[in-house]
Amino acid sequence: MNPKLIVISGPLEGVVFTLSEDETSIGREVSNQICLANPSVSRHHCSIIRDGEQFQLNDLGSLNSTYVNGVPVKEQRLKSGDRIRVGDSLLLFLPDDEGEAQASNQVQIDETKVVAKNTIQLSKDDALRFETGEGVITAVTPSRSARDLNALLQISLAVNSARNVETSGKQLLSMIFEVIPAMRGAILLVEDNPEEFVSVIGLHRAANESEPIHVSRTITDRVLGEGAAIFSNDVMQDVAFSSVSSLVTDHIQALMAVPLIVEEKTLGVIYLDTPDPAARFDEHHLRLVRAIAAVASVALQNIRQVNKLESENRRLQAEIAIEHDMVGNSPRMREVYKLIARLAPTNSTVLIRGESGTGKELAARAIHQNSPRAGHPFVAINCAALTETLLESELFGHEKGAFTGAVAAKKGKLEVAQGGSVFLDEIGEMALTLQAKLLRVLQQHEFERVGGVRTIKTDIRLIAATNRNLEQAIKDGGFREDLYYRLNVIRLNMPPLRERREDILPLAMYFAEKYGRQCNRQIKGISPQAQACLLKYDWPGNVREIENAIERAVVLGSTDAIQIEDLPEAVIETAPPSGSPSGGVALNFYDAVKEAKKRLILDAFDQAQGNYTDAARLLGMHANHLHRLIRNLDMKAELKK
Repeated sequence: MNPKLIVISGPLEGVVFTLSEDETSIGREVSNQICLANPSVSRHHCSIIRDGEQFQLNDLGSLNSTYVNGVPVKEQRLKSGDRIRVGDSLLLFLPDDEGEAQASNQVQIDETKVVAKNTIQLSKDDALRFETGEGVITAVTPSRSARDLNALLQISLAVNSARNVETSGKQLLSMIFEVIPAMRGAILLVEDNPEEFVSVIGLHRAANESEPIHVSRTITDRVLGEGAAIFSNDVMQDVAFSSVSSLVTDHIQALMAVPLIVEEKTLGVIYLDTPDPAARFDEHHLRLVRAIAAVASVALQNIRQVNKLESENRRLQAEIAIEHDMVGNSPRMREVYKLIARLAPTNSTVLIRGESGTGKELAARAIHQNSPRAGHPFVAINCAALTETLLESELFGHEKGAFTGAVAAKKGKLEVAQGGSVFLDEIGEMALTLQAKLLRVLQQHEFERVGGVRTIKTDIRLIAATNRNLEQAIKDGGFREDLYYRLNVIRLNMPPLRERREDILPLAMYFAEKYGRQCNRQIKGISPQAQACLLKYDWPGNVREIENAIERAVVLGSTDAIQIEDLPEAVIETAPPSGSPSGGVALNFYDAVKEAKKRLILDAFDQAQGNYTDAARLLGMHANHLHRLIRNLDMKAELKK
């Protein structure tokens, strides 16, 4: 197990940190194992504690919070692919090098420049025809040809079945040793910069050998630059090689280097050598390794492309998941997550209940994304936003000429979502006639388009949501009882924000970072006074209201932290007295404003003799506004006296 953090954005982008056996600390001070020298990072920001094969991230009371996959956390069990944001740095957590073979031998590049006179070179154009200096082609026995052909076939099957470069490279070198008398081998891969190796795999023929493999930079540069294959059997006798200490120290007698080429682009080098004086390379060996390289090049390139696509796919999937994830780790939200995990794999209809702004659509998306239908469409419709005629057309589609303006046939959302999920928000606002049609869809799994006669079969999962009391609506005749029982197979209740106050500050920080990025502002935190206001307020609009409040604060604020004056007036009205532990001098002004509002309201009630409507008229405001103001100022007890 080789757990590590890879910096994928920030000042140290590209740096890889290996996690320690017990605890890895992250922060601004140099005493941390991972030092991120940035003002937005706290001195001791967070730590990762290892417990066997499990890893837990703990925020150490940082000013700007620690984020996992875009969500601020205090404690979080990490899983492979999690993205951790600390200040301006984004780190990718990988607990292991999954699927990789055992670590390859270390490869060291010898920078000594040499040109050996006895080195034989095979250019790209000579790949199919090789002659010795005397013009005689070396004879090859039939048995050797058969052996080499079989080896080439086995290598082709092996390298094309591997899923990562490390495994494929080690398999390739191991099989080359079966047909080439080399003692050591290395595969060195490059990308855009031919002077920088992005992947290096080394292997000794002796499995227990761990000494580094030294590779001459001159040879690799020539192979990469010219695409030429070269070998030499007189390394120790050649004066040019005598200046290369690594070759002399290792007593190298023969070496060979062959390019890996795909579509005229050189991907890297296969390097082989041996210190055995009895082992010699010949031109047939060189041609065979050229053939092996031609097969391996395509396989290695495909592996690298697949790995890049998989990495990009994981990144995009992570972004999609962050966009639709719910934020919160309170006990009430953990219950919601557990229920979603249980019901998502099923095909049952779900009815989501909750106040406006509690995240009913996010819960519906989470159900869909964790279900077997995740690869199919998720279609959301707000039943309260459309008239009955438009909603019917949106749901079921229509045929050409079904009504004025229907110039062409149109598929409805139920057809578009075939195999996926349909989310009907505010289903309590649906007309009774459409409720009857929807009931048939749930019972018979079929429907007709508006103006059509052809029955269309449908395979969808229906998820409905409402903030209305459907039981009361049934009594009032506004909702069908039979449809209610069809919808209410599994009920998911979304708690209002006032019942999960532990999530208020994490939500505020999440939205502060989100809108800070959109507005190109660096928000480092929320002031203690502003935090006290956020926690005191009841948030009747729930998550949607706190999102709007934080967006307003980010847009109108002028400092790197959200201050109390950046918040909406309704939130400020709930500010605790300045004498409270979370208060301060900054609250004195708001205390005076609150007291002035209270006096005005009390005077108005005295003149109106306790009548709410008359008091609101005297104050020049709507009665509903007055009720909200009294609630925010906590004046109900005073008005009853």
